[in-house]
Amino acid sequence: MITDHDMPHLRRCVALAADALEAGDEPFGSVLVDGDGQVLCEDRNRANTVDPTYHPEIAVAKWAAQHMTVDARAKAVVYTSGEHCAMCAAAHAWAGLGRIAYVSSSKQLTEWMMEINVKSTSPINTFSIQDIAPNIPVSGPVAGLDKEIKALQQRALQRS
Repeated sequence: MITDHDMPHLRRCVALAADALEAGDEPFGSVLVDGDGQVLCEDRNRANTVDPTYHPEIAVAKWAAQHMTVDARAKAVVYTSGEHCAMCAAAHAWAGLGRIAYVSSSKQLTEWMMEINVKSTSPINTFSIQDIAPNIPVSGPVAGLDKEIKALQQRALQRS
């Protein structure tokens, strides 16, 4: 369940996604928050400008694995603009991170692509986070805020 406490972090993810799009990357952004609610790390997608595996969810998982204890990682929350892909869900699970809260789902992204007649260029299949990492608590999507991600995703899809 998404709470009022979650919303500022989710809005920041939307802002990071917009920054990514403006920089020529796919519109995704993530924020890592510790168990006390403090922002520890944030990043945006850099899959076009750095390398195809530079997803923000992996960047924050790597940061957490290098800078946090096992216990602290388990209490942390990863906020993200879009549901983790299979690669990112696996990284999240291997890092031992806690809850994930996302603005828009993979299913929504697929629907948005169909609306504008764009075929996926992903080299992997789309799965829900629970299909990859079934023990991670997940919240999302966020009605209303997901419309902002839809607009960013459609801009990105139409330019490709």
